[in-house]
Amino acid sequence: KFSMRLRRAQFRTTKTLEQFEFERLPKLNRALIHDLATGRYLQEKAPVLVVGPSGIGKSHLAQALGHCAVRQGVDVAFTSCAALTQSLNAARATGAYERKLATLSRVGLLIIDDFGLSEITSQAAQVLLDVVDRRMRTGSLLITSQFPTDQWHGFFPDPTLADAILDRVVHQ
Repeated sequence: KFSMRLRRAQFRTTKTLEQFEFERLPKLNRALIHDLATGRYLQEKAPVLVVGPSGIGKSHLAQALGHCAVRQGVDVAFTSCAALTQSLNAARATGAYERKLATLSRVGLLIIDDFGLSEITSQAAQVLLDVVDRRMRTGSLLITSQFPTDQWHGFFPDPTLADAILDRVVHQ
């Protein structure tokens, strides 16, 4: 089951917490990372944001936490923000949108990597809101971004959608 969950998670690489170079980031709160590794946030269906500049290991950390979740028997899905919106827009075009959303809702942890790196169109913004809204009721969401949340409004064509997403992810 572990191998199957790991394969279905579609991590880019096999990154674990044991491989993470904590000494590169002396200001990183190790206790918080180790608490996240226990999976408590998964039971609480709490969102997790990993924010910081390029090259500090956000994607590594996200995949490592996903790997911890897989070890705990949790189904995980890992995707980039751009790939997520593209696949859901394609599913909408073929009539499979609700089925794809339902599939994403069933996993215990959805990891959206690289939020804000590509343009967020009106359609992509609505897709993200649909995903985030469902995740708040069904499972945890982990998002990585180079941009702090106070800059997220600038990525959305409609500030109301940005407010709705931020409300669910940050102010839950």
